[in-house]
Amino acid sequence: MKPALKPETKPDRVSTLSHRKRKWQLLAPLGLALIGFGVSVVGYAVELRVGGAARATWFAWGTLGLVILNSGVACFGEAVKCSVLMALGGRE
Repeated sequence: MKPALKPETKPDRVSTLSHRKRKWQLLAPLGLALIGFGVSVVGYAVELRVGGAARATWFAWGTLGLVILNSGVACFGEAVKCSVLMALGGRE
């Protein structure tokens, strides 16, 4: 015997907005912190390169810095999306 299918229910507007607000409050500062940290790591890689460190060393630090920087941009972009959706009142 097959179980009865539940009708799809939409989450109410208030819970969706509060979820987006919590997400925005978490992701915006996290994204900004990751961007700053990623820029710092890239700067350290540049300093290593100018200082004559081995290619593998500065390349690894530079790659790590770019990964962190791009992660920050992605987090901040998601926070902006949540903020815009909150401003629109949950309409998508």
